[in-house]
Amino acid sequence: MTHYVDSEVGRLGTVLLHRPGPELARLTPRNNDSLLFDAIPWVGRAQEEHDAFADALRTRGVEVLYLTDLLTETLAVADVRAELTGQVLNSPRLGDTLRARVAAHLAYLDPAALAGVLVAGLAHEELRVGRDRPGGLVYTLMDRHDFIVDPLPNLLFTRDSSLWIGDRVGVTSLAMPARRRETTLTDAIYRHHPRFAGTRFVYRPGLEHLEGGDVLLLAPGVLAVGVGERTTPAGAERLARRVFAAGLAHTILVVPIAQERATMHLDTICTMVDVDTVLMYPNAADTLSAYTVIAGTDGEDPRVDGPAPFLRAAADAMDLDRLRVIDTGLDPVTAEREQWDDGNNTLALAPRLCVGYERNVETNAQLERAGVELIPIAGSELGSGRGGPRCMSCPLLRETGAAATAPPA
Repeated sequence: MTHYVDSEVGRLGTVLLHRPGPELARLTPRNNDSLLFDAIPWVGRAQEEHDAFADALRTRGVEVLYLTDLLTETLAVADVRAELTGQVLNSPRLGDTLRARVAAHLAYLDPAALAGVLVAGLAHEELRVGRDRPGGLVYTLMDRHDFIVDPLPNLLFTRDSSLWIGDRVGVTSLAMPARRRETTLTDAIYRHHPRFAGTRFVYRPGLEHLEGGDVLLLAPGVLAVGVGERTTPAGAERLARRVFAAGLAHTILVVPIAQERATMHLDTICTMVDVDTVLMYPNAADTLSAYTVIAGTDGEDPRVDGPAPFLRAAADAMDLDRLRVIDTGLDPVTAEREQWDDGNNTLALAPRLCVGYERNVETNAQLERAGVELIPIAGSELGSGRGGPRCMSCPLLRETGAAATAPPA
């Protein structure tokens, strides 16, 4: 299969999603903060909202792949099964006795059930123990509500754990402890699933912290990388070096953003809706800056220029007179509310065609007035983890060049 992405707005052909499941039901008032959710979602409604999102993509001709399906198929390979269960069993929290019990439990599961445990976790009371198979000291001292294998509710946001730059995939290095195991699953899929045979990597887990929500493909050869709460300056530099070495870009804009929950990624304040148009939080439009990083020559380090205003630096890198800006909301209060509600976090299906949460009424009206068709989806439950349509999707294929200029009918 061919997978290729060189922009934010080329007509979307294939996308990777994760339909929320039992892992969301693991969230409680005791653990939602540590698992990075702002509220306890209604799981059934979240699934309905996600299904409607996927249907909206399919209606526009987008192929939808589900991460759990790919993971189940990948786990049919014996070596992959051993690798992923081994990573779970290596946790220093388990102790020898409990580790042996968990190993036996996982060995009993078929690929679909094992994928379910790797995603939804394993609770204390779900482990099969008894007089002839005691759990040991660690199991005995655990609270009955504790997890032996932690759930991954943020797997919903497939943008963060992997991204495509040209014909190469970057499996990222997630910053928050609650999310780090996500990339072990995506990494295994890209390395072992037949669909991705021969895939080359531009980034791997274990490198400096870098998350996909901080990477925007502004135009072929031009990337923007946000540096803030999740992506570190060292992560941006490592990506730049690897992208330049692979010939995937000529310019990278490194964009400092506030290290706050409301602006955890660059795509929470800015996304593209056309080849020359961004949807942007007004509070950031005039203050956001960028450092321009250019590949070095003859083995030299990359050159760093700036800072300069982000919109000016981006337009120059994209060879445009200027970038057109559509504001989130109308007045400061509405803008702040709708930025928090992921009003900026749109997913472009083609130039001037995007998906956004229906609740951001003023932002959506701004888009329509600017000539951008908005496909509204419900997100009252999906948004409880602080992510919108772009966060919930990892494009695997977009059309490039002249084919990217018109939205599908």
